[in-house]
Amino acid sequence: MNAKETVFSHLVELRDRLLRIVIGIVLMSLALFPFANDIYHLLATPLLNSLPEGGQMIATEVATPFLVPMKMVLLVAFLLSSPHSLYQLWAFIAPGLYTKERNLIGPLVLSSVVLLLCGMAFAYFLVFPVVFGFLASTAPEGVAIMTDISRYLDFAISLFIAFGFAFETPIVVVLLVKSGVVSVKALRGARAYVIVGAFVLGAVLTPPDIISQFMLAIPMWLLYELGILVANITSTKVQEIDQIQY
Repeated sequence: MNAKETVFSHLVELRDRLLRIVIGIVLMSLALFPFANDIYHLLATPLLNSLPEGGQMIATEVATPFLVPMKMVLLVAFLLSSPHSLYQLWAFIAPGLYTKERNLIGPLVLSSVVLLLCGMAFAYFLVFPVVFGFLASTAPEGVAIMTDISRYLDFAISLFIAFGFAFETPIVVVLLVKSGVVSVKALRGARAYVIVGAFVLGAVLTPPDIISQFMLAIPMWLLYELGILVANITSTKVQEIDQIQY
């Protein structure tokens, strides 16, 4: 098989893998479609519980009551089908990797997915109630809180993304050390800058209240420390193995 045929076969396989990913998401969306309103209500529960008596959510556009729950279904379907999607991607790239690379990338991908979900769960169960409770309590007297369901979904997604990616900090730290970009010693020396940067990101990515800023910045700092710890342990183990083989 010449190089041209090899490239073509890889492109065909990539097309098949991507098609399977799309089919998985579509099937999951169809399975969740009957529960679209229930899923959105689950997402809105932290806000609804924080609203004062008489407060409610509204829809300001004609199609919003239908489109917003459907958008939520697609997002949930994407998350729930992510193990299948990751498997398809892994099955495509794994044959071209060395054993050492497979042993590194596999656990990192799995860990990144787990940390992403942990970040989203942290936002939903801990951050949302605090943030919405604070914002509802600061409303001026006589102001009725009626949040548009589309705006709320966008706001929730932005927080999910912020906390989901913030929880990827250990993965980034480990990759930086493994790739030789920085050393564990350099990361420890940059601790003060990382703490300041975490609070700056907290101010940029979260609502304008100091509580949510702290709730993003402090976990980022702690996860940075966790990344240093993991990178140090794995680097030490690799050095010990190399010395034994030598």
